[in-house]
Amino acid sequence: MRKWRKLSDIMAMAGALNVRRLINLWWLGLGYLYYLVTKRTFNPGLPFAVSIEPTTSCNLRCPECPTGTGSLTRPEGFINMDLYRNIIDHISSHLVYLTLYFQGEPYLHPYFHAMISYARRKKIYVATSTNGHYLDEANAEATIRSGLNKLIVSLDGTDQETYASYRKGGDFNSVTEGVMRLVAWKRKLGVRHPYIIIQFLVLSTNEHQSEAIKKLGLALGADEVQLKTAQLNSYRSGNPLMPKDKKFSRYIASPDGTFKPAGRLRNRCFRMWTAPVITWDGEVTPCCFDKAADYKMGNIGVRNFKEIWESSEYKIFRAQIRHSRKSVEMCCNCRQRW
Repeated sequence: MRKWRKLSDIMAMAGALNVRRLINLWWLGLGYLYYLVTKRTFNPGLPFAVSIEPTTSCNLRCPECPTGTGSLTRPEGFINMDLYRNIIDHISSHLVYLTLYFQGEPYLHPYFHAMISYARRKKIYVATSTNGHYLDEANAEATIRSGLNKLIVSLDGTDQETYASYRKGGDFNSVTEGVMRLVAWKRKLGVRHPYIIIQFLVLSTNEHQSEAIKKLGLALGADEVQLKTAQLNSYRSGNPLMPKDKKFSRYIASPDGTFKPAGRLRNRCFRMWTAPVITWDGEVTPCCFDKAADYKMGNIGVRNFKEIWESSEYKIFRAQIRHSRKSVEMCCNCRQRW
């Protein structure tokens, strides 16, 4: 049954493709292949995936989240709907996959469901991620009716104590009940969307529940359970949240006792061709690791997206990645290896 659900989700994503978007994908692949072979930047396509941030506001205080800890240097705000519609209108011709999430809890935006519906009318595949505390009856129904394709629900524990040890201020029962409401509305309306993923961020505090969460996800009616390794802001000297099981950790120990990200950091990054982020106030940044929007490429409220994508700022940044990716601070804690 779950394999069929996954296939249905893949078919929904394929349904976002048309001739123009396929041609753009071909140009993107050609440009990246040219870059890998020649080490020269050739970027004839436009990104097929974009993240747009509904808000930086959040109801939880998770210790590794800059929003949760209050350390996010950007101002708190909500994207203006006129700006949002303008963005979608300008990028929909080449956009296949839209993530309505960056920092913050997207369900706090008063017009969140309208944002989903607007993008879906453009035949764009839409995904989002939530902490699950706003999935009451009305929001559950509205989510299904909006046409949302994929919903990731963070659930980092199988009981209140474990869950709230990281999701500070969170309520385990609220989240699980919200997932069940979504499943019930899918059945009531006879639809397969959204594809619901229970995401379990593996930490030292909950790694003992990594098997139990799979059973819980199945019981709740989720389509998939994903175990996600945690990006830790402070890791070089170790971190009390770092899992003991190495298969769940992004970091490995060095001979001198310090830690570093696993894997080799290559001077390449496919995200520079495919997956920019647009913040709630219109700043275009290279990828989701730029949480503070330190690497601003331009503001879409001032310049159109294509102009920003092909700008000298973007070209210089891509060249920096090509010559010395380790010189870009946010890249040093990234698992993107190709």
